[in-house]
Amino acid sequence: MQLKKAGMADLESVLTILRDGRDQLAERGVDQWQGDYPNATHIKQDIEAGNAYLIQSDDDQTVGTVAIVGAPDPVYDDLNGHWLTQTDKYVVIHRVAIHSDHAGKGYASALFVHLLDYLAEQTDIQSVRASTNQNNQVMQHLLTKHGFTKVGTLKGAYRPQELSYVYERLVKE
Repeated sequence: MQLKKAGMADLESVLTILRDGRDQLAERGVDQWQGDYPNATHIKQDIEAGNAYLIQSDDDQTVGTVAIVGAPDPVYDDLNGHWLTQTDKYVVIHRVAIHSDHAGKGYASALFVHLLDYLAEQTDIQSVRASTNQNNQVMQHLLTKHGFTKVGTLKGAYRPQELSYVYERLVKE
């Protein structure tokens, strides 16, 4: 598995994967991403900022997408909880999706292993943060499986009544 930085030519691929992810969430009864988030404007901003990535299999098939956003991330300004470390040297994982054609093959876990190994080699990144809808048990399991700790909640980050669980993992534990 590898990560490839997405360019504007990849916009439709990223949007297709995210729409498929939205459908997968809806099929599981999770209302995350069922509104206008994420949309093309968000993804264009990710691409322009260099934060959007394609997740590719070893045979170069695009199987998913992820945004890796550097600090500061104002989404977490209203965290109800406490970070494991008070630092501005963190990255946030947003908008993770594996296309349903490739689901269940370990790509999401491989993404976390790959990303955490890469970040451990970076001397200035101290933690990785992520959040997910309170009902997204698949992502909650994935985060916990890869050593993330639930550090709090966030209300209304993407939609007024939505409750998200917030996680953090120290890079060098």
